[in-house]
Amino acid sequence: MIEVKKGSCHCGAVKFEVELDGGIGEIRRCNCSLCQKKGAIMASVKIDKLVVTEGKEYLSLYQWNTKVAKHYFCKNCGIYTHHQRRSAPDEFAFNVACLAGKDVTENAEIVMLNGAGN
Repeated sequence: MIEVKKGSCHCGAVKFEVELDGGIGEIRRCNCSLCQKKGAIMASVKIDKLVVTEGKEYLSLYQWNTKVAKHYFCKNCGIYTHHQRRSAPDEFAFNVACLAGKDVTENAEIVMLNGAGN
């Protein structure tokens, strides 16, 4: 079953929608240098399944190292909303805490990714 979930940053300037086919899927944390510091819990969808519906002008892009991954943050409140993945550039990972409604991580198993390459 396809479900569209709405999400936003803390201040509400950036709003997005994700199309989920069969639920949220795998929920992950990554230990790369950026993800470790931001502490976000993420899920992924194909690029065309996440659409920023409001506030693109409030998004700030951060890239480093290979500059393949594109990490997006709200310029106002600093919340990480989503990023284009380095390991799967045809996907956006998104901050599940930005989704409206019930905490989707409640009672969920969180998979740890080794983005640090250790």
